[in-house]
Amino acid sequence: MKILYVSVEVAPYAKVGGLADVAEGLPKALVEAGHDVRVACPGYGMAIADPDLRMKKVRSVPVAMNPIWSEEVDHYAGTNGAVPTWLIGNEQHFAWVQRSEDLYSHGRDSYLLFARALLAACEAEGWIPDVISCNDWQTAFVPVFVRELGGAAWANVATTYTIHNLAYQGEFGADTLPSAGLPTELFTGDKLEFFGRVNFLKSACKYADLVNTVSPRYAEEIQTEQYGCGLWGVMRSLAEEGRLRGILNGIDLERFDPTEDAELAAKYSEDNWPDKVANKLALQKELDWESDEKMPLLAIVSRLSDQKGFDLLIKALPGILNLPSQLVILAVGDPNAASQLRQVQAEWPDRLRLVERFDAPLAQRIYGAADIFLMPSHFEPCGLGQLIAMRYGSVPVARMTGGLANTVFEGENGFAYEQAAARPLLEAISRAVGTYHGDKATWSKLVENGMRGDYGWRGPAEEYVKMYSDAIAARAKSAPQAAR
Repeated sequence: MKILYVSVEVAPYAKVGGLADVAEGLPKALVEAGHDVRVACPGYGMAIADPDLRMKKVRSVPVAMNPIWSEEVDHYAGTNGAVPTWLIGNEQHFAWVQRSEDLYSHGRDSYLLFARALLAACEAEGWIPDVISCNDWQTAFVPVFVRELGGAAWANVATTYTIHNLAYQGEFGADTLPSAGLPTELFTGDKLEFFGRVNFLKSACKYADLVNTVSPRYAEEIQTEQYGCGLWGVMRSLAEEGRLRGILNGIDLERFDPTEDAELAAKYSEDNWPDKVANKLALQKELDWESDEKMPLLAIVSRLSDQKGFDLLIKALPGILNLPSQLVILAVGDPNAASQLRQVQAEWPDRLRLVERFDAPLAQRIYGAADIFLMPSHFEPCGLGQLIAMRYGSVPVARMTGGLANTVFEGENGFAYEQAAARPLLEAISRAVGTYHGDKATWSKLVENGMRGDYGWRGPAEEYVKMYSDAIAARAKSAPQAAR
């Protein structure tokens, strides 16, 4: 089938978080399975100018948004391996971005223009997809435009929408409709209105043929008031209609491979995983710590926010740092949390190290060096960190929420706890450190089970193909008169 995959961050073109890895890995697996895929991303200047990415301008596309707003956007094309990639934007919208940290500096109108430009670019290319796979609120108006403005050429094009984090919804005023060139009659509860505002995420859920989250557990959680972020009623309705699914993310097994990772001081596999200790010694040296191969190294690679459980971690730090272990944190985000961590680091310089920057190579070295990987999230739609950690032989300590509950199992491949509180977190870390020091057989089993897990994209890609096929079938029933 012909699949247009749409995301506002795609590795290696632009990356802030795990979405970029998903937007690279899933399309790659779909192409390997024989499908005709295009990946579409905003035309960030840093990606267009990067000689390694070899993007070429193929055309300028006129886009008429409303009677007083028309623009031309530039359409660049290239390939990421075997995956064709489009970058779409202009100098005002996206092309000024020269670093990933500025990806999300754009407002509503930039994302509306991007959504409309996608349809125009497909028409100019003479390539109309069978299904458009959209991700997060920034792409949420693609399903709206397909249905409301696409016309006959798009009547049989199915749309799916993936919720990577329900907490980010994109809410704007009622003037969104005239800006988007849509009639005000659509400002109703069953379409675009939500408590007097236009909620992008809710709008996509109303218009997309099928909706999914990035783990089965998260698909259940968002139907509750606790995790539903004000949209739990909408999520419950989707489930009752049979339009909500949960598909666990995968990781790129070639990119995250301890047997080939060039960032590692020592490469290893599940058959010789004790050799990874050389990576710990190298990282201890890099962090100006004394070399100690027997000291368990705890690690976090994350966004610095309360969602990721840093509020609980900070409360538990006195107990954690009294354990015979070290903790390295690679994170940027909440300045208050960072300040508190720096204060503790000043008191425990030989036990705690906070690195505040976006550093993908260092992240790889941390995965390869760590013995224990912490994910104390309040909620976690999927989580890629625990998958990468297990691939590298780092045993996760994780709270049972979202995708963590679908992938980390006490006594099998990690240490798990239920309550989002400092004490259960400390108790789980204590179990991990105690096992590391005292029960070598159990520790070996945990490491080896984690490294042998199947975390690739082949299985998830099959589930996405099934969802796309079901969405196409549902769309054909809704618009049989337009069947091609």
